Amino acid sequence: MSVIVRVAARGEGIAGDGRHVALAAPGDTLTDDGAIIAGPHHIDPACRHYPECGGCQLQHLDDESWSAFITDRIASVLDAHGVPAPIRPPALSPPRTRRRASLHVEPSGRMGFTAERSHQIVDLHECHVLAPELFALVRPLKRLLPSLKAKRRLDVHLTLADQGVDVLVRGVAPEGLAHHDALTALAQAHGVARVAFDDGIGPETHWEPEPVTITLGGVAVPLPPGSFLQATVEGEAALVAATREAVQGARIVADLFAGLGTFALSLDARVYAAESARDAIMALKAAAGRAQRPVFTEQRDLFRRPLTTAELDRFDAVVLDPPRAGAREQVLQLAASKVATIGYVSCNPGSFARDAQDLCKAGYTLDWVQPVGQFRWSTHVELASRFSRSPA
Repeated sequence: MSVIVRVAARGEGIAGDGRHVALAAPGDTLTDDGAIIAGPHHIDPACRHYPECGGCQLQHLDDESWSAFITDRIASVLDAHGVPAPIRPPALSPPRTRRRASLHVEPSGRMGFTAERSHQIVDLHECHVLAPELFALVRPLKRLLPSLKAKRRLDVHLTLADQGVDVLVRGVAPEGLAHHDALTALAQAHGVARVAFDDGIGPETHWEPEPVTITLGGVAVPLPPGSFLQATVEGEAALVAATREAVQGARIVADLFAGLGTFALSLDARVYAAESARDAIMALKAAAGRAQRPVFTEQRDLFRRPLTTAELDRFDAVVLDPPRAGAREQVLQLAASKVATIGYVSCNPGSFARDAQDLCKAGYTLDWVQPVGQFRWSTHVELASRFSRSPA
């Protein structure tokens, strides 16, 4: 017999003798024949679809062991790259708070997340991670979308905006008065903020009684269909608070990979915001202008054209929130700059650790890391951090 000591990056329990065991929690006992005897951190999963559904992989863990998993994920990759740092307790989002999700729909009407490590769709009848407003649309959409006669699988992006749920359907476009009437009836009955379809040439809005916005930093920002947004309000608040702390006192800040302005609109500073997505940066520009916030925007591909060292030296601090691949090109320029403080937000501990290693080799210190678990019961880990260097 052996005891499960921790959870691996992909969610399997690791026993003291090295065995990897699915659905095992720290403290469980693994018998010689492979059976699991539940320990103090093993809880009964809440959802009937677990563990088949790939929406969450760790529903059998209590919050203490899920927090430990998040911390261990970050600590292990930092250790592997030789970058020590204090790691704070994770900020966990509660169940049923996820305000942004992509579901899949088969022509037969099956709708949900894909199964773990599979393309098969798990037909959702309940969900303990989605916000109730999102889940309330699953059944109506399952009835409506098959009538569009799509010949392939559709993707449905749901986002909880200020005015209600924003729905974007990719892979088909409605045709005819009957489809229009059915869409209108669904939107009115369920208080939908917007319905848009994208059959391959860009989103086309079919229902939007008033302009759809998302409030960031106290400012209502126009929300383009399918835009990126932090997954939960609680997760966003934790990341914003950590980033504000990281760059506190800076008068001029560069917000790179700025998106719609989650951080740019929350900082007490003059902000230069760069983002490659045109719709997002134009939305931020319009919102900042109306609110008279000191935010200067630029559409810029920071992978192809990162800010140079000379450009970076104009700022007191820099905020980075890159995609999962990290910000290698931009980090190399930062490493050679005179920027005193960096607030780095990441959704991938692996690429973060690689970039952290480059910054620390150049003289920066990783002061702290704030883990954030906003994808409830998932192996997906996010974080905010602070790098600083003494003036030359």
